[in-house]
Order: sequence, then structure tokens, then C-alpha cells
Amino acid sequence: MSAPTRSYRSPRRERGAAQTRQDILAAARELFIAQGYAQVTMGHIARAAGVATKTLYASVGTKTELLHALLATDVADSRSTGLHEEVFRSEDLASAVACLAHGIRNNTERFASSIDLLYSSMASDAKAREVWDYVVTQYRQALREAAEHLVSIGAVAPHLDVNGAADRLWLCFGLSAWRSLVVDCGWSYDAAERLLSRQALNMLEDPVPA
Repeated sequence: MSAPTRSYRSPRRERGAAQTRQDILAAARELFIAQGYAQVTMGHIARAAGVATKTLYASVGTKTELLHALLATDVADSRSTGLHEEVFRSEDLASAVACLAHGIRNNTERFASSIDLLYSSMASDAKAREVWDYVVTQYRQALREAAEHLVSIGAVAPHLDVNGAADRLWLCFGLSAWRSLVVDCGWSYDAAERLLSRQALNMLEDPVPA
């Protein structure tokens, strides 16, 4: 009776595959930002990354999946900054909102090019809407977790439940709030952070039910 065969894994090969994927993502990001998502083809990305088109598809999948991978990485990075831990340590509304505003501002500023990419790609590619939905879902979930904490410690107006607090946080700190002030109106991130913080405090302390 022959011994069962064992699959062979090569750490060196796996490291090489991981590096190839990172090279592809980096090349795609640069091209998407410089030329626009709709104008860039998979062939362009393959040439910029120095890989065969077949390797490109094997590593990252379709163009939409590649965009998803880029933005999913940003979402994961934004949630690994310790922001959640700081908010959950807050024992009053003012400190929690200040922490949220500053942390989200930093992430929004840090990932500004990716957010621009998301907006531009969604306008030109219907499939990119799936990526938008993913990012929004992750972002809103993070704000909902913050709202759960604020409600649990009694920091918000008594008539607000988790849904109400989460919706107000999204209105104040969602992607469109920062974009409206910084991109559309030309505000600095400092000024936007101050205004959105005051707005969030007022809305979460509001004693009158909407």
C-alpha cells in the first residue's frame, strides 16, 4: 500500500507570488489615479507591473476584483490604526467625538487618492458599484460600533438608539461629508474636522427627537 501523497508548499514561491501581487496592486493604483479607472486596461497594468497578462488574472482576477482588492486593503489599514480602541476607552461624548473626528480625518486624508479613485470608477463602471457598496458597508459598520459604545455609556440624547446615533455619525463623518467640504468647497482638513466635530456633538446631544 503506497503512502498518501503530500502537497508540496514552497515558502520561496509563496513569497514570490505575494510580491508579484503587491507589484500589480501598486502599478494598478498608480495607473488608475493618473489615467482614470475606465481608461486603464488589464494589459496596461500587466505591462506596468512587468508581468504577463495571464499572471495578472491569476493573481488578482478581473479588473473589478483588482479594484476591490485595492480598496479592501485600504479599509483594513484604516481599521488597524487603533481608532476603535481609543473610542471605546472614551467615557464621555466630547472625547469620543473628538477621537472619531481626528481618526477619521487622518484616514480620509491618508486615503484621499483611493477615495477619488472610488468616486471616478463608480461613475464609469457599473460593476465598481459593488466595490463602493463594500467600502460603505465596512465604514458604516465601524461607525455603528462607535454608536453602540456611545449609547451603552449613556453619552447621547436619551431618545437616540443605536440606529439613530449611527445615522448621525454617518451624516457627519461619512465619505461625502469630508468630500463636500475639502474637495467641493476647498476647506482644509483642519477646518473640516472642527466643523464636523461640532456638528456631530450638536446632533448627538439634541434633546428634541427628529
